[in-house]
Amino acid sequence: MKSLLNYGMSLLKENPVFGLYLGLCSSLAITTNLNNAVGMGISVLLVLTVSNIVISLIRKITPNEIRIPVYIVVIATLVKAVELLIKAYAPAIDAALGVFIPLIVVNCIILGRAEAFASKNGVVASALDGLNMGLSYTLSIIALSLIRQLLATGALNMINPFNDAVIFDIAIIPAEFTIPMFSSPIGAFLTFALLAAGVAAINNRDQKKVKGA
Repeated sequence: MKSLLNYGMSLLKENPVFGLYLGLCSSLAITTNLNNAVGMGISVLLVLTVSNIVISLIRKITPNEIRIPVYIVVIATLVKAVELLIKAYAPAIDAALGVFIPLIVVNCIILGRAEAFASKNGVVASALDGLNMGLSYTLSIIALSLIRQLLATGALNMINPFNDAVIFDIAIIPAEFTIPMFSSPIGAFLTFALLAAGVAAINNRDQKKVKGA
């Protein structure tokens, strides 16, 4: 239990969205509902993990002068593969996310972890780093989408992207008390600001405890 708690705290301290402010374009744009967030989160997690593995494998044979272009080619290839899989098997996700799937190529989290970690560490460590950062990103955008969808529509729902079957649809807030603004860009920025402030407050509290110890 303690190890799980420590892992959860590490996700907060090293959170790429609310702690490092990376990948914000997609995080703010696609988090209007749970389906979008889960689709984007899984896509980024897959690309991040596999790119970390590949870049770790080729790190010793990649010339230092061209390492960034090489990383981008690896990432772009993986993103294209994921995009084609989504088009083939989850067209609803493809239609909802649109251009944001190809834009995973320029997601700062992926290139940042390739340069900061995968290029300097072994395959297993790089794979775990990719899983950790990908999971952290996924949980972050799910949190954003939960709040935005609930406040904007009064309900939480999710549809199976493979067959359009409703997985769950729960009405929580009466329609007259919803705040449609949260489905707009203003609502996205406001939700992000509140969650980022909460993460910062937790991190600051922990830092004070360490200093006082």
